[in-house]
Amino acid sequence: MDIQHFDDLLRAARAMPEPQQLLFVFAGAELPANATAQQRADFDAGEGGELAPLMCVDKSATELASFDALAVEAAVAGPPWAIVFSAALAGRASAPPTAGEIDAALQHMVESIKSGRIEALLPFDRSGLPVQLA
Repeated sequence: MDIQHFDDLLRAARAMPEPQQLLFVFAGAELPANATAQQRADFDAGEGGELAPLMCVDKSATELASFDALAVEAAVAGPPWAIVFSAALAGRASAPPTAGEIDAALQHMVESIKSGRIEALLPFDRSGLPVQLA
């Protein structure tokens, strides 16, 4: 699957045979607690830092119109963010995932971001473009 923009993810999720719940964790950058003087200088110059989860939300693939709609909702709901991590959770037997499954998956995403294990997540910038993180 070739994801060139967030809206490609929406189209792919809508095309799946089982209902898809899209999971989002919005994150910002912050300095580590034990930052060195160089790390502080880099951060002040707009470089470095570590990702900090700020808020999370889930949406069914059919209830979210576009990336722009998600970005507007996020701007109203919470603090400024730099990147949004996404994942999809499939339902079973034509039923969407349960609230418990969704909550557990979101918590797992938050913990993964905190520990730097983000390879299974799709990150997007504030304009909906995919981000490559090293």
